Amino acid sequence: MAFLIPIIILGGLLLIPVLMYNTLIGKRNQIHNIFGTMDAMLKKRWDLIPNLVSSVKGYADHERGLFESITEARSRAMDGRMDTDQKVGMENSFMQLLGVVQATVENYPDLKASDNFMHLQRTLNELEEQISAARRAFNASVTDYNNSVQMFPTNIIAGMFNFKEKILFQIEAAERENPQVENLL
Repeated sequence: MAFLIPIIILGGLLLIPVLMYNTLIGKRNQIHNIFGTMDAMLKKRWDLIPNLVSSVKGYADHERGLFESITEARSRAMDGRMDTDQKVGMENSFMQLLGVVQATVENYPDLKASDNFMHLQRTLNELEEQISAARRAFNASVTDYNNSVQMFPTNIIAGMFNFKEKILFQIEAAERENPQVENLL
C-alpha cells in the first residue's frame, strides 16, 4: 500500500504538464476558430468593397490611386497564402484606406443620395460592427493565450513545444485620426 503513494504522486506530476499542454492547445484552437469566423466576415467585406468602390468611382474619378490601393489590398487579402498574423497586419492597415473612402464620400452629396450607395453603406456599416465584435473576441482570446505562453508555469510547456505569441488586431495611432481627404487628392 505504501508503494501506491509515490505512484499517485508521480502520476499527478506527469498529469500537470499534460493538462497545461492541452490548455495551450485549446486556447490556440480557440484563436483559430474565432479567426475563421472573422475571416469569413472579412471575405464578405472584401466582396462588398468592389461594389462600394464602383458606386463611388463614378463620382470620384480623380481618386484613382485610392481605388487602386483598395483593389490591390483586396487581391492580397483574397490570395489565401497569408497566415493569421499576416492577415491581421493587412487588416490593420486596410482600416485606414476604408476611412479615406468614407471621408471621400462626404465630398459628394449626390452620391450620398443614391439608394444603391446608401444600401451598400448600411451593409458595410453592419458588417464593420460584426467585424469589430469579432476582433474584440479575437483579441480577448489572443490575450488569454499570450498570457498562458508568457506566465509561469505554462511558459515552460509553451517553450518546450514551441508555442509562440500571437499578434493582436490593433489600430495604429495615425489610423485613429480622421483622414484628411483634401491632403490625399
